[in-house]
Amino acid sequence: MGIVSKRILVLFVGLLAGTGVDPFVSCAFAAKDGPAAAEIAVGPQYDATHVYIAPSDFDAFVTSFTATFGGKASKRIVANVLPVASSAEWQYLSTGAGPLSIFAFQTPVPFPFGQERTGYLVTDMDQAIKAARAAGAEVIVEPFKDPIGIDAVVQWPGGVKMQLYWHFTTPNNPPLDTVPDNRVYVSKDAADNFVRSFVRFAHGKIVEDNKRADAGEIGRAGETYRRIRIESLFGNMLVLVTDGHLPYPFGHETTGYQVRDLLATLDKAKAAGAKILFAPYLSGERTTMIAEFPGGYIAEIHSLIQR
Repeated sequence: MGIVSKRILVLFVGLLAGTGVDPFVSCAFAAKDGPAAAEIAVGPQYDATHVYIAPSDFDAFVTSFTATFGGKASKRIVANVLPVASSAEWQYLSTGAGPLSIFAFQTPVPFPFGQERTGYLVTDMDQAIKAARAAGAEVIVEPFKDPIGIDAVVQWPGGVKMQLYWHFTTPNNPPLDTVPDNRVYVSKDAADNFVRSFVRFAHGKIVEDNKRADAGEIGRAGETYRRIRIESLFGNMLVLVTDGHLPYPFGHETTGYQVRDLLATLDKAKAAGAKILFAPYLSGERTTMIAEFPGGYIAEIHSLIQR
């Protein structure tokens, strides 16, 4: 390495110092990306959390969730949305805090469906599959047609499963009021491989890598854990690196919803039939809680401290 290159590296490390981002880890992630690839994400307003519930809980869940966050539900349909024989009620719920894709199967749920946490809209399915594989993901369900588009399911290092989808008719959702967190729990063994793979695929950016975050926010007050925040056009991702010793309900929530007034949201949720599983807890610049909605859907909800 020449003198100029060494000076540039020292400057880069200096700029990252104090941000919570490990400069050498960040360099390692970026170095494998190679030439800039086409953006395959569309926007966080199209990236829906998948919610599987019993048919008998459908109405109560939608009523409770919209009473808490507002929003509008699409027409409910009954269709086969999988590549094998099955039948499900399906409804899309659009809210300013993040969208949901809700499934109530009338038949047994074929494997591995129900394990995917989210559906990410992509600009081109072929390119998305190619990019996912190049980044280290497995395609565990090859692309297939459903009534409105094409879907696939991928699995990232650490076992994290996600749906990718593309629509025949281009959707036009309004921007979100607040972008939710995709909350991913991974082991210490898998964390770096997962982050490296997803950042490469999503053209993402690590905005925080805190190796001594307050574990009180995952129910273990007085301890620390590693917390990584990633931003991309797919939205926000919160990677929680733990030893797996998680008190209930942590790990069951897949999405964290940001609201402006947490206590007001708590009151709305309780009035709408939700249970508060983890009372509001202040950690750093955010207050967090966990609620369970009718039908069993568990979500983290947080607000940021206004400076």
